[in-house]
Amino acid sequence: MNIFPSQSKIQHAFVHPGKLPAAFCLVVLLFVGLSHSAQAQYQLHGTVIDKDTQQPLPFASIGVKNTGSGTASNENGEFVLNLKSLPQTLIVSELAHVRDTVRITSVDKPVQIALGSATIALPEVKVGSYAFQLVDRAYRQMQKNYDKKFYGKAFYRQVTRINDEPTELQEVVWNVKSNNARIEGTDIAQGRYAAKPSLMNFSNFSLYTKSYGLYDAQADSTKSLALLSPNLVKNYYLELVGILEQGEGGIAEIKFETRPELTKYHAEGTIWLDVDTYKVVRFKIATPNFTANASNPAYKFKNTKLEFDMAFQNSEEPASPLDYIKTNLTFDILQPGKPVAKMNVSSFTFFYETSETPADVSYAKVSTRDRDLEAIKNTKYDPEFWANNSVVKRTPLEDEVIESFEQKGAFGTMVPPKARSSK
Repeated sequence: MNIFPSQSKIQHAFVHPGKLPAAFCLVVLLFVGLSHSAQAQYQLHGTVIDKDTQQPLPFASIGVKNTGSGTASNENGEFVLNLKSLPQTLIVSELAHVRDTVRITSVDKPVQIALGSATIALPEVKVGSYAFQLVDRAYRQMQKNYDKKFYGKAFYRQVTRINDEPTELQEVVWNVKSNNARIEGTDIAQGRYAAKPSLMNFSNFSLYTKSYGLYDAQADSTKSLALLSPNLVKNYYLELVGILEQGEGGIAEIKFETRPELTKYHAEGTIWLDVDTYKVVRFKIATPNFTANASNPAYKFKNTKLEFDMAFQNSEEPASPLDYIKTNLTFDILQPGKPVAKMNVSSFTFFYETSETPADVSYAKVSTRDRDLEAIKNTKYDPEFWANNSVVKRTPLEDEVIESFEQKGAFGTMVPPKARSSK
């Protein structure tokens, strides 16, 4: 079934360069990628855990000090990091925990890194306007440093599920240009795709990740519904949850929700801000404002929910580059005479090898005409890159997705079929 987008109501709040529809189509099951791989001299395996509970910490940031190299832990707190030489000092951080440094002299054994919980406290003087002051200063800080550019790579993984059954998995590596608020442009370097016949598939879900931003210098600020805008007081309620103690400074955790006067748009979420520098550390938002039209008019979408989760790398500079972006969309598909189908599309984008040095790459701005599978089709597949690159190491959950594809006889899969024994 083909599904065509209608104008999304979120475009005014999500400050991106154009209209943000969700385009769907029947998929062509192809997978290819551009040949480009590099072997690291040392490969470190490790796990990040909570010091008190001993539970794994997902999506913790693991960076190599004084370099642009790094990775993130997966859902199980596991990570693999390629090191060019030894010894090296790692900087390990997770928002609700105290940042720590670890000296690595050998990769013979996996390492376990335990982070202590950050203390949460309310400021002694709880002025009602304090949260608004912090967010307003964060907006002005982001606006002031918006022209700072970052260059590097980003790994994008997208999984589609219908009724909890995986139907599509897409993995892409982009060369990426960004700033302190958003992605500015991408160039595909690697890509691969796997899917099986299903009720529907997205053709350009990456559009959301590539176009979403906390601020856009080209947008009309007088009409913006974004949290970081001159319209903060008019459009939002704020609640200061507390201050996470991080070293000498602190991170303010502030919940937000649109005021009821905004009858055509609703959003709620949390923003974390450095109380000394006013830089955004992390930002989460959820909204039901997502619309699309199916080519079959009998199909309807209900209970829509679109979520974004953005985090920024640790940096002492006035502007910090992106660390990761998580995007998640859920909705019900109503079909006449059939049970309700539950649709979920999620993606995780991790930024690495980030620097301020421009690369010899032609970055393309996001366009509603972009089609993810067409971009993947136009690259050359390099299986060695995917087999040996720790950045794209799959978690047990993602291995389960691939196995599910194989069991269903998916064609055009990313992994070679199992050898059949001859009789």
